[in-house]
Amino acid sequence: MVAHPRRIELVVKVGGSLIESGRLADTLALLARARRGLVLVPGGGPFADAVRAAQAEQGLDDATAHRMAILAMHQSALMMAGLCGRLVAAEALAEMRRTVASGRIPVWLPLALSARDRSIPADWSITSDGLAARLAERLGVREVVLLKSCRVAPGRSAEELAAAGIVDPLFPGIAARAGLRVHVLGPADMASLEALLGMTHREPATLCDEQGRRNSTRVIGALADGKG
Repeated sequence: MVAHPRRIELVVKVGGSLIESGRLADTLALLARARRGLVLVPGGGPFADAVRAAQAEQGLDDATAHRMAILAMHQSALMMAGLCGRLVAAEALAEMRRTVASGRIPVWLPLALSARDRSIPADWSITSDGLAARLAERLGVREVVLLKSCRVAPGRSAEELAAAGIVDPLFPGIAARAGLRVHVLGPADMASLEALLGMTHREPATLCDEQGRRNSTRVIGALADGKG
């Protein structure tokens, strides 16, 4: 059995690219074994790509596209919760804390908190990376993990990551203000992720292992066919 943490220690952003690369189910299965309390922040993935395409085709203003992109994160969050029995979609900070205390893992639905947050611009200058840092700041959490599909050399500063386009331009300022310790992990860094999750050995299978892999394969196939 996975030991149940009592408080949130870590914010983990699950990049939308993991949906399209086929890594989502395996990543969720690993996260579900976490021994530390964590909140997941979903990337927009193909849902956000659809927003970008709609903005270009329809001439939408940035504020409208921003709200639609936030809702794209909602779709990813609901999909993630549907793939893994330990994950629960959650909006409010208190709800996230209660979810972790109950032994489950909240996946953030960001619209309500973001809409009331005057420090978040309504444009593409902030992405799910910056929103993850801002959520950590609001929760009083000092550690953020960004799961990416690209390899990132360890030791790079947040400013260097932003200059390379790996994180959004606002991420470094939020991370510095909140005093965050940032980990950017790619496909080859799963051992590092296990250590951050407090896992010292391979845990038993969880509710989202095999069923999640099957469901994820169907979802990715539907998105590729334009049915998502």
